[in-house]
Amino acid sequence: MRMLAFVCAAALFGLQGCATPASDLPRMYEVTDTAYRLGAGDEVRITVYGMDQMTNTYVVGDGGTISLPLLETMAVEGKTTAEVEKAIADAILAKQLVLQPSVSAQVQKYRPFYILGEVQRPGQYPYAPGLSVTSAVSIAGGFTFRADKKEFAIQRKSGPKTVKGKVGPDEPVLPGDTVTVYESWF
Repeated sequence: MRMLAFVCAAALFGLQGCATPASDLPRMYEVTDTAYRLGAGDEVRITVYGMDQMTNTYVVGDGGTISLPLLETMAVEGKTTAEVEKAIADAILAKQLVLQPSVSAQVQKYRPFYILGEVQRPGQYPYAPGLSVTSAVSIAGGFTFRADKKEFAIQRKSGPKTVKGKVGPDEPVLPGDTVTVYESWF
């Protein structure tokens, strides 16, 4: 009887010690804002009708800015394309370059996401809208035989801070995220 109690206690304490690293993380906040927000590494096509010298594709720099001819460097990180269009039009009006500026901004290339751990091909991959953890794993060649397929970690930039939390397989992946697939203990 004592042996049975010892085995049960050892199994109980052993299972508690075998939690995956993602188990210790707080739950990642839910993504409620579906509008795409620009960040460093995004390529944006800016078209200013009637001002060919401004029409071009710009890469958002590490500081979250783009530099347009005839205008000063503009902060675009965290803004939607509609907000960038308005900011450029306002800057053109302020400098009195055109009376009624017509500006268009489109994301040409999204910044990548990263996937690490127990996947066939860890690394950097191009982001596509609507990406989930499951589809990110698929892009990386699928799980290894040791992978935990239920709980994952995501590291995400949130404003000036970087946050890390655990997520499930159907959670969205955002551009710039780092997804970690841990090893399963059972």
